[in-house]
Amino acid sequence: MAKPEPPASDKLYYGDNLEVLRKHITDESVDLVYLDPPFNSARNYNVLFGKHNVVHEASDAAQMQAFSDTWVWTPATDEQYRSYVTGHLPNRVADALTAFRTLLGENDAMAYLVNMAPRLVELHRVLKPTGSLYLHCDPTMSHYLKILLDAIFDARNFRSEIIWKRTGAHGSARRYAPLHDVILYYAKSEKNVWNQIYTAYDPQYLEEKFGKKDTDDRFFQDITLTGPGTREGESGLSWRGVDVTATGRHWALPGYLVEQGIIPAKGTIAERLNTLDTAGRIYWTSKGTPRLKFFVEDGQGMPLPDVWNDISPINSQAAERLGYPTQKPLALMERIIQASTHPGDVVLDPFCGCGTTVDAAQRLGRTWLGIDVTYIAIDLIAKRLKHIYGDAITSEYDILGIPRDRAGAFALFTHSPFDFERWAVSLMNAQPNEKQIGDKGIDGVARFPTDAKGGLGRILVSVKGGKTIGPQFVRDLLGTVQTQKAQMGVLITMAEPTRGILDAVNHAGTYELPVNNQTFPRVQIITVAQLLKGERPVMPQTLLPYIQATKRAAPKQSVGLF
Repeated sequence: MAKPEPPASDKLYYGDNLEVLRKHITDESVDLVYLDPPFNSARNYNVLFGKHNVVHEASDAAQMQAFSDTWVWTPATDEQYRSYVTGHLPNRVADALTAFRTLLGENDAMAYLVNMAPRLVELHRVLKPTGSLYLHCDPTMSHYLKILLDAIFDARNFRSEIIWKRTGAHGSARRYAPLHDVILYYAKSEKNVWNQIYTAYDPQYLEEKFGKKDTDDRFFQDITLTGPGTREGESGLSWRGVDVTATGRHWALPGYLVEQGIIPAKGTIAERLNTLDTAGRIYWTSKGTPRLKFFVEDGQGMPLPDVWNDISPINSQAAERLGYPTQKPLALMERIIQASTHPGDVVLDPFCGCGTTVDAAQRLGRTWLGIDVTYIAIDLIAKRLKHIYGDAITSEYDILGIPRDRAGAFALFTHSPFDFERWAVSLMNAQPNEKQIGDKGIDGVARFPTDAKGGLGRILVSVKGGKTIGPQFVRDLLGTVQTQKAQMGVLITMAEPTRGILDAVNHAGTYELPVNNQTFPRVQIITVAQLLKGERPVMPQTLLPYIQATKRAAPKQSVGLF
């Protein structure tokens, strides 16, 4: 077992979380894991649990995209399954997968479980003995995932099944309207960190329990000042004519009275009861029994239950909305982090998506680790952090797994041409396409203010990673700029531009920015090597992608170069 070495800084990892966990996250180095693994439960059950007749390429297997769920059963999945149940996973986990295969057969649901099993084993490994795991899912797969977690964590370490009401009532054919998600909460051991969270008292509870009013118009309920059983010490002595021993009880004053300075920490029981009475905190019943006046403000609230209906989902008008399909509200993540960690603890999200866990951990002073297999998610998180915390935060965390040189860029292009395009687009502060279908050769868009009235201009970005490029790429980009009524275009290439390409760029014309009449080339070309050196196209100050670029805010008075 590797020696635990907590991460020294916040980190974003671009890559498959199984590989990242095995290579970069040491044993027992994480305090909290939250994961929301994508699974398209909205599809028909006949699709999810029906056997596929189509044979997919192995490279298509188990590919998780930021905006779609594409885990399907393939020959590669079958090979993974066989390796897992023949020694590559703990016996109890292998037994669970074998049982699932018997029950489910070969389908998307089974493929999902096969892919989740080794990842959950690795997440268990990296958790500290005091750590916890929260797995966010929906009722489609929650029961299978719970069995899998029982096999990995031990059923005795199951803590709660949290029900989060994620949406309002809506119709659903031939069943009750689906309103909730499930969050499965497991501990690594009985030593797990737990900070009790309280919520505001329910109005009906207040009305029923706090029905008495004091002389200062504060509402209270009267509660006992005694505990069960008799005592021979001073807590069993009579006070103000009340023989507590005769009732089979003894005096027991709540600890919060000392914590709040209502009674002294030292002194006899009688002295502290006198202090209470002098302060007007004792309620005398009609039978002469002293009871404590417990005011609403004395309590911390109601202990948080396992049904959460007080945190609204991200709606179309939410200020924190980024347009990410599975985005969770910050309040949800902050609650989980506060309940199961202390400041400075390490929080890991292996499917970090749009970065809500990362953002919440940053706000609460925790060290964070985020992993995602799509570059657009990594880029979105980086832009989100910059938008919220300013430019300075970029030096406070590391992004690992992205190209640092031309060889790394070529390796990314070979592995995933689409993510190569997204990465290249992000280097010039443009927003990559969410999908590759129907992009008409355009891989991203940068937006910039054009006037003082909130007008926005567009710079279309096209990426070519091949070894051969020609002037037609410039002409195609210019034609698309004109057809789509954009203002400018930028061609990013892996290869060095030829004389013919440069000539086509030079004859593409110019664009004049209305706000200050500054002139820019209509089309520009820049290489990946130049971008890696820090060079950028000459263009107006662009808006921050994903967030600011969607808002038509008035520009600053002066518009400089990018």
